[in-house]
Amino acid sequence: MDWFLCSQSKKSSAPFTLILILLCCCSSPSLVFTFTNAASSLSSSSAFNLATISFDEGYSHLFGDGNLIRSPDGKNVRLLLNRFSGSGFVSSKLYNHGFFSAMIKLPSDHTAGLCVAFYTSNGDVFPKTHDELDFEFLGNVAGKPWRFQTNFYGNGSTARGREERYQLWFDPTKQFHRYSILWTSNNIIFYVDEVPIREVVRSTAMGGDFPSKPMSLYTTIWDASNWATSGGKAKVNYKYAPFTSEFKDFVLEGCPVDPIEQVPSSNCQDTDSRLAEKGLSVITPAGRRAMRRFRERYIYYSYCYDTIRYPVPLPECVLVPSERQRFKDTGRLKFGGSHKSHRHRSRRQPGASNSEDPDM
Repeated sequence: MDWFLCSQSKKSSAPFTLILILLCCCSSPSLVFTFTNAASSLSSSSAFNLATISFDEGYSHLFGDGNLIRSPDGKNVRLLLNRFSGSGFVSSKLYNHGFFSAMIKLPSDHTAGLCVAFYTSNGDVFPKTHDELDFEFLGNVAGKPWRFQTNFYGNGSTARGREERYQLWFDPTKQFHRYSILWTSNNIIFYVDEVPIREVVRSTAMGGDFPSKPMSLYTTIWDASNWATSGGKAKVNYKYAPFTSEFKDFVLEGCPVDPIEQVPSSNCQDTDSRLAEKGLSVITPAGRRAMRRFRERYIYYSYCYDTIRYPVPLPECVLVPSERQRFKDTGRLKFGGSHKSHRHRSRRQPGASNSEDPDM
């Protein structure tokens, strides 16, 4: 079977060149200048010069017979969704803290109802008290962009979902982009390319809500027609199947844990220190500026400002005045998007989150 030519013949261009091109076309000049400059200063950083591994070195097939396709050299993987099944893979080891990352390219065109998830979880080991860290990419009707959300749970705290939802500053179907989850004993950072888009700093008041048990890294594509697009109004149209998401340049920089004994095979404090030394767990002033620009421009829902759902903000929330004035008491933007109340749904699919995604 032929592999996509673009994945063999050329490397994807620098992500921040693409930022500049796309933002020049669709954003105001001041936003282009400030966000691109802040982001470009990160692109030359050596922090992301990590060793990548092939699929077989770190992962195994999870589900979807025939819907996981490796490239001949084992470095690239495609996950397919058709009318019979989605597909997914999982890390061969559990990790207690780490940096989990991959270059991902999402399906294009008619993607309503799709969910592509890149997340850590231990739900198979602790079904009622599991921990989780999520990237969930939500498809859309033709002509409208993908959106995505981040979330985390600790000790089974699914009733207190901590969703944030965003748009992207690029088309994630055209080229590969890197998505990364940093998890230490003190903080969690979600990255898109080299841009930190969200940080959660552990506090005593969070208690068990901060993820603390060893987790595996999962990647899945599946039919989320009941919630992913316009609150379930737009379903997956299998006329356009199979839907294909591509993955490469995997990074599993963590503290491995024995799956039976649940005992780290090395000192996880050393892992935390190593991640700090590489600049992955500490956001620089340039990173802070890039994160602020991203959040000013691309976030459209934050649980921290959802006073209907949480009259008292959860303890890790840092309320930023410039963010707060942009949201109504539902946590959604004042202009655009839906202001429907949340309705909880069951976690029946790999990587599912806990509340309805608003219309966009």
